[in-house]
Amino acid sequence: MISYIPMLSSIVSLLFAITVLDQYFARRKPYQLIWAIGLFMYSLSTATEFWTNMWGLDDIIYRLWYLIGAILVAAYLGMGTVYLLVKRRTANIVMAVLLIASVYAGIRVFTADIDLGVISSLSGKAMPTDIRLMTPLFNTFGTVALVGGAIYSAVIFWRKRILPHRVTSNILIAVGAILPALGGTHIRFAGEPTMLYVSEFLGIIIIFIGFLRSREVFGLYRFPLIHGFKKVTEG
Repeated sequence: MISYIPMLSSIVSLLFAITVLDQYFARRKPYQLIWAIGLFMYSLSTATEFWTNMWGLDDIIYRLWYLIGAILVAAYLGMGTVYLLVKRRTANIVMAVLLIASVYAGIRVFTADIDLGVISSLSGKAMPTDIRLMTPLFNTFGTVALVGGAIYSAVIFWRKRILPHRVTSNILIAVGAILPALGGTHIRFAGEPTMLYVSEFLGIIIIFIGFLRSREVFGLYRFPLIHGFKKVTEG
């Protein structure tokens, strides 16, 4: 059963990504586009985990998993929050730095000599030390931005006594974002992915619930299916 959890995570995050991308097409906000990119990365990284569970370790799949899942996904989700909360010019500068760092990480991950024989399941131990040292930098930035931004927003709404559902929403997003970070820390030191799979699944579910907890979010959808859902819930 554990082997199928990444597949569920991939499906949920893909639906989440499509939802946020639809909002971007409706409102053209940069943070929505970056969040959608981060969620597509989440879906792809968990899909590589499912692939590995079903068909074993593969060089290309392993490199994809490490680059997207272990390095980039948290950073891009956090970058979306940066665009939401700081001035556009500052966010653009941070985005430029992140893009340069991402290209460098991609080159290093796909040109490094790795030995999959040293691992029996997904773990960063097959990667050279210098690449593994990059991972906490990307993840710390992403987690601090995403969790910190959610907590900051929750505090602002709470102190102003407005939109109380947004307080709950942001708390859920913060909790959901912490879970995959804890799973990633566990696999880094324990080299065993089960906790990562569970934390990724619970994390994306909780974040999605937090996102949907913002009641006004339903007014931004353009998909007929979701318009139908809105009519049912309002009915």
